[in-house]
Amino acid sequence: MNQHSGHINKNRQEKRCTLTGLACDITLSAMKIAAGFFGRSSAILADGIHSISDTVTDALVYAMVKLSGKGTDERYRYGRGKYETLAAFLISIILVVVAIGLMMDGVKDVWAALNGATLERPHNIALVVAIIAIAVKEGLYHYTQHVGKRTGSTALKAYAWHHRADALSTVATLLGVAGAMFLGERWRVLDPLAAIAVSVLILVMAYRLGKPAVEELLEVSLPNEEENKITDIVTHTDGVKAFHNLRTRRNGNLRVVDMHIKVEGDMSVSRSHDITREIERKLSDALGEVMTNIHVEPYRGSTHCEKTATPLKGVRREN
Repeated sequence: MNQHSGHINKNRQEKRCTLTGLACDITLSAMKIAAGFFGRSSAILADGIHSISDTVTDALVYAMVKLSGKGTDERYRYGRGKYETLAAFLISIILVVVAIGLMMDGVKDVWAALNGATLERPHNIALVVAIIAIAVKEGLYHYTQHVGKRTGSTALKAYAWHHRADALSTVATLLGVAGAMFLGERWRVLDPLAAIAVSVLILVMAYRLGKPAVEELLEVSLPNEEENKITDIVTHTDGVKAFHNLRTRRNGNLRVVDMHIKVEGDMSVSRSHDITREIERKLSDALGEVMTNIHVEPYRGSTHCEKTATPLKGVRREN
């Protein structure tokens, strides 16, 4: 499979995964709202209304994945991978908003319960729908994570955690419904207490998703582990005498690597080109999809700013 065909297949998997999530979220929203209305459960009804926001998220991820799948053109020389990063960042913002909303509602209900308010006992259908929703959402989490890891999609990995956040928020609803049904009126405060606890977990998830997305949008360098791999590959490539000006960043699932390498001054253009191609191949094998820009310079001996990278080969990295 060539690179173009692989890119098309990757994007097709991402879109199929997103559409699956969209269909499930629409179905779950309708089920929760119906169960909340007919099952006399304000918790399930609220969870159903919350699930409507999931369909907006699904549509957002689908649009971003579709845009990122268009590849490179005259305007987007580096591709559209940042659309996936933007989607991950927006999802983290949505998670923060949802978490704050759940926390505020929980605090309000706890305060009401402390002042003598009671909740109406829900019907069995509310409990059943909550269990089904948790199972479906957890299944979507594992499915989306699997596709995200297989395709290297930042947006799908973020989307997977959004599914899990929904499952956890429904767990809070399930606890509240079960407490209201089986533990008596005074234990119905478990619902808002669980919602507050889950909102904290969702905030943690939002931070875990948002931090790398912000770093990528700000073009932070690749992790030290990956830059060390790059250094090791360059220093163990025959013909390279030294290298410097190493710059790295991410663009969606694409890693961008720029560097200057130094070779013997009398080396032929053909041989120096072969060296750059060898480095590119090794980087792709080690890191996945990589876009490189390697500038070749003649080696004229070490400078005061050089430091030895690999004593056995004598290859130097210059600052």
